[in-house]
Amino acid sequence: MSAHRNYVRSLYKKALYTSLDWYPNRLHWRPIALQIRAEFEANRGESSPVRVQQLLRETEDALEEYRHPLPYKYMTAPGGTKYERNKWFEDNMTR
Repeated sequence: MSAHRNYVRSLYKKALYTSLDWYPNRLHWRPIALQIRAEFEANRGESSPVRVQQLLRETEDALEEYRHPLPYKYMTAPGGTKYERNKWFEDNMTR
């Protein structure tokens, strides 16, 4: 049961991060986040394993469909605009 909960949590986080890619302004993103939470809560008590698998598959498909072509990356993260910006200076300071 714990693995299932962790998987659903990871899907929930992916849904939030995917929506945050489309709505970087938190004021515009918050209603979308509340809607995502309501959808997850609506299916929380589902007990049929077949229906649960169907819901998980639908969620994965929706996440793939709504994935942003240029997802937001933090500036200092790998692939960000400031990643290793001072690397040359740091490497040459020891000489």
